[in-house]
Amino acid sequence: MKFIDEAKIYVKAGDGGRGCVSFRREKYVPKGGPDGGDGGDGGDVVVTAAAGCRTLLDLKFHQHHVAKRGGHGSGNNRRGRDAGDVVVTVPIGTVITDAETGEVLGDLTKDGERVVVARGGIGGKGNAFFATATNQAPRFAQEGTTGEERWLNLELKLLADVGIIGLPNAGKSTLISRISAARPKIADYPFTTLVPNLGVVKYGNAEPFVVADIPGLVEGAHRGTGLGMRFLRHIERTSVLVHLIDLSRQDEGDARKDYEVIRRELGRFSDNLIQKPEVVAFNKVDVPAARERVKKEIDRFREKGIETFAVSAATGEGLETLLQAIIKILRRSN
Repeated sequence: MKFIDEAKIYVKAGDGGRGCVSFRREKYVPKGGPDGGDGGDGGDVVVTAAAGCRTLLDLKFHQHHVAKRGGHGSGNNRRGRDAGDVVVTVPIGTVITDAETGEVLGDLTKDGERVVVARGGIGGKGNAFFATATNQAPRFAQEGTTGEERWLNLELKLLADVGIIGLPNAGKSTLISRISAARPKIADYPFTTLVPNLGVVKYGNAEPFVVADIPGLVEGAHRGTGLGMRFLRHIERTSVLVHLIDLSRQDEGDARKDYEVIRRELGRFSDNLIQKPEVVAFNKVDVPAARERVKKEIDRFREKGIETFAVSAATGEGLETLLQAIIKILRRSN
């Protein structure tokens, strides 16, 4: 299934039904009083989050969502029927904003959570409503009010506790496949991962947590370079960032440069991202060249106060220690 994390849709709530002008006409009552009923209310447009919905793909092809108008009032004080709501289903983690004003209308983070994005019009009053002692036979009624309409931007931000970040080919997909049941595509070329992968990690007696493998970032990602800011948003909700660095292809000082490239991109995209707790994992220490340099690199990073680990996603070396550190941070943040 294709992963779509943005969509723009048009919503239009139903107009209120028209009130009725009517007078009671019964046998032996040639001039009965007004009995025009009120119009029914128009339907709302509601956006709701559902666990079974994974992407915004369907909304790319179904942009217009219009509710029906309320029924018109009729004689004998019969009120028009209220129109039903139109429900738009989105994935959990969807942020809804008004396309014109940028106002955030909803941030749906729970299954079944919902927000009314366009309210239906109110039905107009029939002439019976306007009868008074001085005007016993009003010959007018109200039109229903107009339902709201607007364009909406929908943006999916994945709900994960831990985000795995790093340059392309750092081994992120291999890591998530090792520590969870996720099975992402893995190959030795840039941008193998074209969509975020989610996996649930269960370790010992600790509370299970969700980890997201974010497609490889490159310099300029905050402007959309590479896969760019399309995926940076998916780590905004995470509690911990795991910065994975491939040590097997590094020359002296390259590890620090790679780390700083990603940190700059996070900061340029969002001040919030740069403040998140993080750990650095030097990956591929099963490769001899990486094994020779890993201790020196760890010492350099730890001098800067950065919690650092040596791991091999391919063999599993060092992953228990890394998971234990992540769990400690998660417990502190909850």
